[in-house]
Amino acid sequence: MTNLVTPRSLGYRMPAEWAPHRATWLSWPHSQDNWPTQLEQVRAVWVQMIVELSAVEQVGLLVNDESAERDVAARLKRAGAALDRVSFLRIPTTDVWMRDYGPTFVTRSTTDSPLALNDWVFNGWGGKYEAYEEDERVAKEIAALLKIPVFDHPVVLEGGSIEVNGAGTCLTTEQCLLNKNRNPNLTRQGIETFLEDTLGVARIIWLGEGVAGDDTDGHIDDIARFVDPRTVVCIREANSQDENYRRLEENFERLRSATDQDGNHLNIVTLPCPAAIFYDGSRLPASYANFYIANEIVLVPVFDDPHDGQALGVLRDLFPDRKVIGLRCNEVVVGLGAIHCVTQQEPRIFPPRT
Repeated sequence: MTNLVTPRSLGYRMPAEWAPHRATWLSWPHSQDNWPTQLEQVRAVWVQMIVELSAVEQVGLLVNDESAERDVAARLKRAGAALDRVSFLRIPTTDVWMRDYGPTFVTRSTTDSPLALNDWVFNGWGGKYEAYEEDERVAKEIAALLKIPVFDHPVVLEGGSIEVNGAGTCLTTEQCLLNKNRNPNLTRQGIETFLEDTLGVARIIWLGEGVAGDDTDGHIDDIARFVDPRTVVCIREANSQDENYRRLEENFERLRSATDQDGNHLNIVTLPCPAAIFYDGSRLPASYANFYIANEIVLVPVFDDPHDGQALGVLRDLFPDRKVIGLRCNEVVVGLGAIHCVTQQEPRIFPPRT
């Protein structure tokens, strides 16, 4: 791929999530397949998210039609959201998982096209949900609205499967990116080269498996996250009888021995796990690692669990200049995701685009 035009060859890279944002992208929840009885409670969480986000940055909110837009605008007005910072876009979606099917933005330090996006193939998390593949078109529709270049890649990838420090290192998992239901013709080295070329990174750190109940085949955003260029928070399970214990211990050991793009060891901070949550007999992928870093705030899923306070405390220590806000996600996680899964950051360009 070194002879091809790639984001990296043109000077693009994916910034860290804590870099300044112009906007956060979300889709309004409407699927009763995901939330048979929980939809209104889930929508209340979206309203909370938008209230908090619109206080610190623009929000791009995808709605299915005019009726949905009117309904959501009324909810947001009642809740006190900064409506001048909420842009409604009538882009129909099957579901809300913007992190996975939406754009992954990259930037470069030039006045010519400083912002672009990667558009990977979205195949419904390895072909598990065929109807969801319709959301594959969303990234290009957002790019057309923003009038920015698109790097169109014939490789299956979801945004929740990658985590960057903005300085040259990417975290991911073998369970997801080496899964034969994604890119069976790509080797580990081929995937590493692809990530280097599309994200502008120089070092790939591979973890093993994700959490129980995660139908994405082990997305990184439920297990380990960068909070600064050298520091990673990772979840650990205290109960040795829990099915997550072994896999999370292995991931922790891999992180302890890993080095960044400069050969330096990482600072590892651990987050607890909430007690197992089940719905209809199936375990849900509840994780405090599924937080979202926005301008001035961090939105964290909490679960009415004794460990909620500890998790929020750890993150408040790590983000002293941001307000860390817990959002109750017991109903949201019934849909098998949480806050990071449904958000996507758009970096701010300096100077701003006119």
